[in-house]
Amino acid sequence: MMSGKYFKAHEVSCCIKYFIFGFNIIFWLLGVAFLGIGLWAWSEKGVLSNISSITDLGGFDPVWLFLVVGGVMFILGFAGCIGALRENSFLLKFFSVFLGIIFFLELTAGVLAFVFKDWIKDQLNFFINNNIRAYRDDIDLQNLIDFTQEYWECCGAFGADDWNLNIYFNCTDSNPSREKCGVPFSCCTKDPAEDVINTQCGYDIRAKAIFGICLAQNLVSDIEVVRESCLFT
Repeated sequence: MMSGKYFKAHEVSCCIKYFIFGFNIIFWLLGVAFLGIGLWAWSEKGVLSNISSITDLGGFDPVWLFLVVGGVMFILGFAGCIGALRENSFLLKFFSVFLGIIFFLELTAGVLAFVFKDWIKDQLNFFINNNIRAYRDDIDLQNLIDFTQEYWECCGAFGADDWNLNIYFNCTDSNPSREKCGVPFSCCTKDPAEDVINTQCGYDIRAKAIFGICLAQNLVSDIEVVRESCLFT
């Protein structure tokens, strides 16, 4: 104290402190939920009791997405919660730096995606084709592909014929599957009046298209024959 005056100590803003705490506790709980879903899915598929089964799939296992995202959210949420509540500058710095790294990685990925777009396109096609081949191998992957095709209103990467890569849907003569020359039900346009999803709507759909092409070509041939005969009469 000097001449009856004193300096007031700087106080931490309670609004900012509890806002960061509240935000991160939600973030942390979401991370716990993602991790829980991932571990539950793994246990249902027997992966936890047989780690070697991780490599059995030919396509992408969506469980990995839940585990990685859940792990990152759990760590960041924990650091943010404890850092704000305990006013721990180390944890808050860790939280800030981690977010900065994630932002930098996203920015770098965007730049690399633009520069190497042709290579990324080839890798993406390879990735999609692998997952089409493994469509029936894993229920989580199957649900992810069905959701993607329904949401984006697409069928395969480039078209319905991409499903020739799958042993159940290809159109080869040796294919004994009932789904031969078909597509998954998620490729079908949904009828709003239907309450129950028709899971067989894709059966034989590509066989019918091929049949129509054959009829059209036969008709063209007949027309040309008729025209030629008219010229010589």
